[in-house]
Amino acid sequence: MLSPRWMLGLEFAAWVCCTGGLAAEGPRPNVIVILADDQGYSDLGVQGGKDIPTPHIDSLARNGIRCTNGYVSGPYCSPTRAGLLTGRYQQRYGHEFNPGPNSEQNYDKGLSIREKTLADRLRAAGYKTALVGKWHLGYTSSFHPLNRGFDEFYGFLGGARSYFPEPREPDPIVRGRLPVSDFEYTTDAFGREAVSFIARHAEQPFFLFLSFNAVHTPMHAPQKYLDRFAAVQPTLRRQYCAMTAAMDDAVGQVLAELQRLKLEERTLIFYFSDNGGPPVNGSNNLPLRGQKATTWEGGIRVPFFIQWKGTLPAGTTYDEPVIQLDILPTALAAAGVGPVADTRLDGVNLLPYLKGEQTGSPHDALYWRFGEQRAIRQGRWKLVRANPGLRQELYDLSTDPGETRDLSGVETQKVAELEAAWQKWNQELEAPAWQPPQNAKKARNSAKKKAAAPSE
Repeated sequence: MLSPRWMLGLEFAAWVCCTGGLAAEGPRPNVIVILADDQGYSDLGVQGGKDIPTPHIDSLARNGIRCTNGYVSGPYCSPTRAGLLTGRYQQRYGHEFNPGPNSEQNYDKGLSIREKTLADRLRAAGYKTALVGKWHLGYTSSFHPLNRGFDEFYGFLGGARSYFPEPREPDPIVRGRLPVSDFEYTTDAFGREAVSFIARHAEQPFFLFLSFNAVHTPMHAPQKYLDRFAAVQPTLRRQYCAMTAAMDDAVGQVLAELQRLKLEERTLIFYFSDNGGPPVNGSNNLPLRGQKATTWEGGIRVPFFIQWKGTLPAGTTYDEPVIQLDILPTALAAAGVGPVADTRLDGVNLLPYLKGEQTGSPHDALYWRFGEQRAIRQGRWKLVRANPGLRQELYDLSTDPGETRDLSGVETQKVAELEAAWQKWNQELEAPAWQPPQNAKKARNSAKKKAAAPSE
């Protein structure tokens, strides 16, 4: 008869086997996801930017892997966050659009409670979990971060708010569920809170979702950052530069704390933007076409870096298409959490690909649906309709990442293949659980006009 110690050894060996052997490599790593908001594709030094020094964010690429074809599953804030936390295309559960302003907080709009989040899964595996920053996945209690797997929450529930304390701000900064009135510039506050969380939980595995509202509007920046860019014109670009620099400094504080606590080799870090930059904040998506809220590359292709010192190669690029849906299965694999069996994931564990243990592309294809806009990327080909009412266009992204030469009239068979693949995927999706605010407003006005019209 086996002794209890031997039985435990067999159980441990079986657990290691089913999780890919990661548990045998040492302590489970911490996981940090750093999310920028509305950042332009070319607005970081490592992405080719020239006018905004971003040494700390750039270091994530220098000390890790820069994914040159990194995507998000939605060209808008809230849908991308939903896909990130579930590892699933958000259209599978109706989360196609933003939930609207917090004036509509009584509406049942938010990340479906049928879905388990990355925080749920890591907390069940013994991780301490925290969200610092912007939520934007629902206002009511059932959607609250503390009910979605997070042990701690410091930030705000909506999609945008003032960066400075405002007495009449409708979306307060809260700690847990209680409003906080005494705080500094939000980017600085979120950096401070992230550092505090790391320091308090350095002895146990943790998951930190650091979700900046920078560089989303309103364009607010402290004078000390504006002074760094006094020569930059126009004013909008100067404000954008200042806000980006503040976020870079906050990221630097987080990285410095990991170094101080000797946690760098025990921490897997992801950095990306929730979508491309919009014109209203002065961002730059060149050489990509399009912007936030479009399915052109400029709306869905984003800066995307992964760092895990001592485990992943440093200073390299990975050129196969990846997407933020991959973060959940990659983080779970790193944490030694077995395969998800309770739902279908669309994301892929990237670790074997990033380590060079597995070749080929992680995805056969990537898909997008945003109202009437749509896209599919398969290998070098992308079929896209980014303007409602217009026909679809075909681009070879390997030679034309700026989507300037439409090949749909020449490669008609490829168009048919991609259209068929997109339609097959689309049949698996739910209808949007709600419409975007502008569509809902139009529908309400139309209903009012019909009701007021004289009956025949």
